[in-house]
Amino acid sequence: MTTIPPEPTPAAGRRTHEHRDVAEAFGAEAARYQRARPSYPQAMVERIVAAMPGPDMVDVGCGTGISSRLFQAAGCQVLGVEPDARMAEEARTAGTEVEIARFEDWDPAGRAFDAVVAGQAWHWVDPGAGAAKAARALRPGGCLAVFWNAGQPPPAVGAALADTYGRVLPGSGRSLWTRPIVDMYLTMCATAADGMRSADGFAEPEQWRFDWERPYTRDEWLDQVPTFGGWSRLTAGVQQDLLASVGAAIDALGGSFVMSYATVVAAATRGDGS
Repeated sequence: MTTIPPEPTPAAGRRTHEHRDVAEAFGAEAARYQRARPSYPQAMVERIVAAMPGPDMVDVGCGTGISSRLFQAAGCQVLGVEPDARMAEEARTAGTEVEIARFEDWDPAGRAFDAVVAGQAWHWVDPGAGAAKAARALRPGGCLAVFWNAGQPPPAVGAALADTYGRVLPGSGRSLWTRPIVDMYLTMCATAADGMRSADGFAEPEQWRFDWERPYTRDEWLDQVPTFGGWSRLTAGVQQDLLASVGAAIDALGGSFVMSYATVVAAATRGDGS
């Protein structure tokens, strides 16, 4: 399953979380992931913190701790749960406590939390089993909030990237660069919300959206490309061709661009009866 660009999409007959080989391959680029991946908007952090009855949080699929550190800076006590030891080590080095496990298999060991969050990770979790596990780990009034960054390049950049990926990686989903990418992530939000509805104890889920921008130089964007799902499945020659071709495309457009991001969130509160 080659998923570049820009994030995983399910192959026919299989759901995204079933592709464990892709889900657990990001650690091969853990340091680059920490360096190159975008952060999340402060307004989203503040809204999730405002929905929490206390400071204790689980960050599911915390990776290198990009989202964990934002919530720590906002006053939360964050415990990461991460299946890849290489990613977890990056998070620990930056000050986040991490337990190694798939979230569906993780044992809260009698602990209760005020929030369970997942940044750019919930599509790797079974949505029903994950929501049920979150419900068991949350205190009454606690919040489950899962979120993704959907990046939309300017039209000229999107067209150039679509042409490049179409040539180097035929069948890789080149049209994602030229259609509204947020639609795919809203579908992920809807799937997450359905999982929350299937789990006992949650109020009706809500969806939130936060729009922001980030500029990229050519080199900054190329640094991020190897962190996309499916990179490890490409041969070294294809990797080199893709980086060179993407770099040339950005150079031809002036060497930099501004990415428009929509951070989309599915959130639900645990009631008193679960």
